[in-house]
Amino acid sequence: MFFDRSRAVLSAASLAAIALTLGACGQGKGGAGGMGPGGPTPVGVIVARTEPVTLTTELTGRTSAYLVSEVRPQVGGIIKARLFQEGGYVRAGQPLYQIDPATYQAAYNSAAAGLAQAQATATAAQLKAERYKGLVEINAVSKQDNDDARAAALQAVANVAAQKAALDSARINLGWTKVVSPISGRIGKSSVTPGALVTASQANALATVQDLSRIYVDLTQSSSDMLKLQSALNSGQLGRSGSAQVTLKLEDGSTYPISGRLEFSDVTVDPTTGSVGLRATFDNPNGVLLPGMYVRAVLGKGVANGGMLIPQAAVSRDPKGNATVMVVGAKGAAEPRVIVTTQTVGDKWLVTSGLKPGDQVIVEGLLKVRPGAPVKPAVITATAAQ
Repeated sequence: MFFDRSRAVLSAASLAAIALTLGACGQGKGGAGGMGPGGPTPVGVIVARTEPVTLTTELTGRTSAYLVSEVRPQVGGIIKARLFQEGGYVRAGQPLYQIDPATYQAAYNSAAAGLAQAQATATAAQLKAERYKGLVEINAVSKQDNDDARAAALQAVANVAAQKAALDSARINLGWTKVVSPISGRIGKSSVTPGALVTASQANALATVQDLSRIYVDLTQSSSDMLKLQSALNSGQLGRSGSAQVTLKLEDGSTYPISGRLEFSDVTVDPTTGSVGLRATFDNPNGVLLPGMYVRAVLGKGVANGGMLIPQAAVSRDPKGNATVMVVGAKGAAEPRVIVTTQTVGDKWLVTSGLKPGDQVIVEGLLKVRPGAPVKPAVITATAAQ
């Protein structure tokens, strides 16, 4: 009996402790210090407002040298020497190769001798023509002889001019035995070595010089995107950006520190790809950009004067795929709102309809609220919303 009575006492004590614990829990949930059932849920909101938003588009492209010159010989012969360091910088007019000039020097000397002979002949013919001019006046020589002398003098003068042209040609050919760089820039590897035979205007270039002080970036844009942009500009939905500045993103994800400029847009659509070519130029003082690099260019395409930017984290999709946000309704309750988004701008969505200035969009605490539930909004800064 004593054992059973003790068990009864312990059971009663346990039940009392449980009751006290449950009562304390109930006070914690419904007391003034807690958020009882039906109480407003604290959320963070931003206030929607309109502002001019510069819209950009990102296009892919390839870099190419500002100037490219393929060095080819203008005369044939044996390469005697290479006069540059492969991969180095060369100046315009700097000698690159020396072709054996022996035959061209001989041709030049022969032309010089031919000119001297023609000048001597011309001098004699001129003197004879002048003498005959005086003699024909006193009938000491016939008119026919006088005419022949004058014709011989003119022929000698013409021969001098022809010999001068031959000498100039020989001089040019002799000069071409020294192959010089047409432009300043970086030169690549040589395709020939001393002792190689080259011919005039051959198909294979001896070397290639590229001016890398500036770089072209060739981009492509689909013709459909171009038409949409023109339509938006013509209808007034977008204002013109007024800037042709281009920002470049490199293959490793870094941003090139120097802005470029859009030079022109092609006037023909590529029928195979349906795209239009664009070209931008960038200064390249440190030689970071090299021809053939794959890059992405960010171009400004217009300004949305009445744009609204909403953090991407605040936007979700309903079962139909529509973009929705939760806003604070007139009675302080969470209210879903369908919006229309056109594109992302950084980490935000550009909203074109569905919101009006002054709407409080919930960006924090979305997982704790349900449509129609009361909320306690607190405005947060745009930096905190990111």
